[in-house]
Amino acid sequence: MLLGQEVRILYVLPNDSTRIADESTLLITDIVVELEDSTLANLEVQKIGYLFTGQRSACYSSDMLLRQYKRVRSQKKKKFSYKDIKSVYTIILYEKSPKQFHEFPHTYLHYFQQESDTGLDLELLQKYLFIPLDIFRKIQHNKTINTRLEAWLTFFSTDDPDRIVQLIETWPDFRQMYQEAYQLCRKTEAVMGFFSEELQELDRNTVQLMIDEMQTELERLREEQKEVTLEIQQYQEERQQYQEERQLYQKREQQYQKALQRIAELEQELSSSSH
Repeated sequence: MLLGQEVRILYVLPNDSTRIADESTLLITDIVVELEDSTLANLEVQKIGYLFTGQRSACYSSDMLLRQYKRVRSQKKKKFSYKDIKSVYTIILYEKSPKQFHEFPHTYLHYFQQESDTGLDLELLQKYLFIPLDIFRKIQHNKTINTRLEAWLTFFSTDDPDRIVQLIETWPDFRQMYQEAYQLCRKTEAVMGFFSEELQELDRNTVQLMIDEMQTELERLREEQKEVTLEIQQYQEERQQYQEERQLYQKREQQYQKALQRIAELEQELSSSSH
C-alpha cells in the first residue's frame, strides 16, 4: 500500500546494536525488514518529530544502505556486484509531526526520491516516505474508514475507543492485532531494536539540542513576560497618575466654576445696590 507494490515481509533483520528503552529517545519503535524483492525498508514511529528531519533520515537511510552492502558482499564474496544492492526505503510515521508538515494540512503522505533535473534515469537507491499521523487524524475526523491504508493508519494513530470499535467492525482482522499490540506493550524492551551506536548518539544529541532550544525559548518567553509585566506596571502607574491629574483638574474646574458663579452673584448685588 505505502510503497505502491504488493510485498511480503520475509523476516525482520537483526540490528547491529541494541538500545533498550532509551529514555532520551523520541522513538516509539523502529523496525528494519527485508521485502520479497530484497528491498530494505525501515519503519519508524516517532512520538515527536526530531529536528533536522531530512538530514537525520538521510543518515539512517545511508546506514541501512551500508548495512545491506556489507551483508550482500559478505554473502556473495567474489560474485558480488553492485547490481545486487536493492533500494532502501525509510518510512517515518509521526505521532506529532514537525511544523513543516503543517504547511500541507490536507496531505498525510509525502514521498521523496532522488531525480535528475535533466531527465537522466539512474537507479539511485534511497527513498523516503513521511506520514504525519496527527494530520491524518484531522483529515479523517468523523469520516468512515474506507480503505485498507486508512485502516492501518487509524490503527497506528488512534487510541479513541469509539474509533477503535469502528475500525474493528469494518476490518475485523485488526482485533487480533490490537490483542498482540497489548501483549507487546507489556514487553516494550523486547521490541526496541535500533541502528548503529553513532546514530544512537546522534539521536541523543538531537534530543538534547531540542531540549536546549526549548529551554532557551522558555527563558526568552520568561524575559518577554518580565518586559510585558514591567510595561503593564508602567502603564498602570501612568494611568494612576493620569487619573490623579484628571481628578485634580476636575476639582480645579469645579473651584473655577464656583468662583465664576460667585463673581456673577457679586456683580448682580453691585448692580442692584446701584439702583
